[in-house]
Amino acid sequence: MSATKKKELDKLDISILRVLQRDARVSYVDLAEAVGLSSTPCIERVKRLEKEGYIEGYYTKLNAKKLGFGMLVFVEISLSYQSPDAFQSFNKAVKQLPYIMECHLVSGDADYLLKARIEDMSEYRALLGDMLLTLPGVKHSKSYIVMEEVTESSALPVETPR
Repeated sequence: MSATKKKELDKLDISILRVLQRDARVSYVDLAEAVGLSSTPCIERVKRLEKEGYIEGYYTKLNAKKLGFGMLVFVEISLSYQSPDAFQSFNKAVKQLPYIMECHLVSGDADYLLKARIEDMSEYRALLGDMLLTLPGVKHSKSYIVMEEVTESSALPVETPR
């Protein structure tokens, strides 16, 4: 199989991805049982899914509030000018900021949408004033302070082969 031609996902692959998405710490024995395989073919499928890039890593979800990051904020950032160099400079600089969980180049009124976790309003003021607004090319920002987290998930709806 060539590097560019990947094997199509079948129902067993999808089942494996679904189970791992719910519980990345599941043992191979329990995973195999859950999807109806014996351990060896199940392990081989997981290794193939990792090698082909369907599985990018395994993560632990931490409790943000217990760790002092109870405030969630989304920030739109608009740059003074749009060019490959401006985007590259901003991208490089924003990756260095500790509180930024996600940063996306978007279409619409803003250029970027950032997701940050911080402790409180004073930390937010420091994040905005001392960090975000000093990034290369930033023209202005618009912030959204989350009052209630209704739902949050990193799970993809992998129900059927695509």
